Amino acid sequence: MRQMAVLTALLWIIVPATTAAQDAKTIVDNTLRAMGAANLTSIVYSGEAAYGNFGQSRTISFGLSSTSIRNYVRAIDFTRPALRETGTAVPVAGPRSAPPTGPDAAPRPFELTAPTGVGWPEQMEIWVTPWGFLKGAAANNATVRSRKIESVAYQVVTWSPSQKAPSGQPYRLIGYINEQQILDRVETWVEHPVLGDLHVETFFRDYANFGGGLLAPVRITQRRVGMETYVAVIREVRGNPTNLAQLLTPSAPPSPAPPEAGPVASEKLADGVYRITGGYVSLAVEFKDHVVVLEGGQSEARGLAVIAETKRLFPNKRIKYIINTHPHFDHASGLAPFCAEGAIVLTDDNSKYFVEQALLSPRTLVGDTLAKSKKKPKVESVIEKLVLQDETRTVELHHVAGLEHSDAMLMAYLPKEKILFTADFSPAAEGQPVSPSITTLVENIERLQLDFDRHVMVHAPNPDRPMTKADLLALVRGTERRGGTSNPPNK
Repeated sequence: MRQMAVLTALLWIIVPATTAAQDAKTIVDNTLRAMGAANLTSIVYSGEAAYGNFGQSRTISFGLSSTSIRNYVRAIDFTRPALRETGTAVPVAGPRSAPPTGPDAAPRPFELTAPTGVGWPEQMEIWVTPWGFLKGAAANNATVRSRKIESVAYQVVTWSPSQKAPSGQPYRLIGYINEQQILDRVETWVEHPVLGDLHVETFFRDYANFGGGLLAPVRITQRRVGMETYVAVIREVRGNPTNLAQLLTPSAPPSPAPPEAGPVASEKLADGVYRITGGYVSLAVEFKDHVVVLEGGQSEARGLAVIAETKRLFPNKRIKYIINTHPHFDHASGLAPFCAEGAIVLTDDNSKYFVEQALLSPRTLVGDTLAKSKKKPKVESVIEKLVLQDETRTVELHHVAGLEHSDAMLMAYLPKEKILFTADFSPAAEGQPVSPSITTLVENIERLQLDFDRHVMVHAPNPDRPMTKADLLALVRGTERRGGTSNPPNK
């Protein structure tokens, strides 16, 4: 009798789950038919689009600058799967930044691909389209539940791809199908070194029949952590295009992967002050009972390497502070391992809320050292100026005012050692006008009356060599006293 009761209970658990799966299949199949996509294996659509410069704008949060894409074409093969976008890119200003000038403002060819076999964050763009979501749901044991949102009844369909996140957790895609059997939006989460579980929402509006019963939204928008990062206005759609191979063929061989960062090395600049190279340059500065590191680097791997080298240099002292020069993702992606060490992040007041909330976000997909440490990140802000000081050392942190590249840029000054530390200030290429950012940097140095002999840059000069105040002033004149150029900042 007891065994029969257990079996009955199990059946009550299994049957609803099986029914839900069957319902999901029916709903997905019906929606594919309603949208004229039951036999769709590929698609191409065109119009105009724009990408927000997510993680690289002057303001790190709302008010992103963007890149407009004229003659926009996106082709997708759902069977391989693969994606390619083309067009003409024209940078435009955000609401809080000046319009770009010079070469940065000129139209240029645009091409973006997600070829077969790339990681899920790239492949995701295929599966968050209306047709991709439904194709994926049909092939991946989707489930469904009913939900009412703002008086609209939805069938909410969820499925997971076979790919797993770095943590080993499954990804999830959730689609909202309305009463007209049309997909309104898709949401998912992907791993991000700064934002942890990055929330991505894609919305579809104003569906139209583009021939043969194939429905497509006239407008597609995508938001990441609530910020609009992609918009497309669709003018033309073709299902199963006969020239798909041509549409998916890159105009040039794919760019080689960036070279691995070189081996970590350190160079003594003064007693207790070391320049750490092998990637984005960091500075390790010793105080009486702790160490301060300036610049965490462009990735978790780089952050871990800087931590290891700092511990080798100062084996008996904890890292108390990690200085975030500015919140662009290539300069904030190495912060997480420092937080796992218990270091306090110091960032400009304009980026404090964003950096804090980003690092506090759930990290179930990333599987990085911060996620594994279970520690709560600590973030503090620099308002115009902050002095870190004890009886052995002084480090001044200054806000760089009036900078278009970032409104949350910090530079560091060591008055006793006469060392200036900066990020993303590069000389103009030969024959080009002087970069406005260099002029802004010099204006801030003069305003703050910083007297320095050596200039340490996060982007090491090429060839790598000691830089001086005279070198910096020479940049304003458009030349370098020692010759050569610096590597441009990662945009």
